[in-house]
Amino acid sequence: MGFIKKIDIFITREISKAPNITAMKSVFEPSTRQELINRIASLSPRHTAQWGKMNGFQMVKHCILCEEMMHGKIKIKRVLPGRLFGKMILKKVLKDDKPFGKNSPTSPVLKTTHESGDIELEKKEWIKRIEEYGNFQNSDFIHPFFGPMTKEQIGFFAYKHSDHHLRQFGA
Repeated sequence: MGFIKKIDIFITREISKAPNITAMKSVFEPSTRQELINRIASLSPRHTAQWGKMNGFQMVKHCILCEEMMHGKIKIKRVLPGRLFGKMILKKVLKDDKPFGKNSPTSPVLKTTHESGDIELEKKEWIKRIEEYGNFQNSDFIHPFFGPMTKEQIGFFAYKHSDHHLRQFGA
């Protein structure tokens, strides 16, 4: 059996071992943005956190701040652990469509100290930030933990982050 044939058999065998991976959702896809917008719009005061310390208003404010960071409106300095391990952890986080784990650490810059406010107004702001991914202009984005990210990585990460918090509140 020739070398090329052996490699072909090996690759075929390894691919067959791989789990079935569904396509990851990205905020750069219009249908995915619409899904997030519908879920954000469905949030109400009756939604309570299934985990974590934030209330609904704080979660929405946090997500707005995160979207502003992704769009380059907020800059956050890189942290040392991220410089050491960020790239490796980003690969793990984005390897499949598995949701983020519960109670992940949050940068203090992306936390709000306000306990309450007009959640309907804040939902509109979050939706506006989600819609802005249709004209994304921050290809030089550097995440404070994960470091430089490609546009594709940004799309997947932004979806997974929003999805994480919407799941947190049952939306």
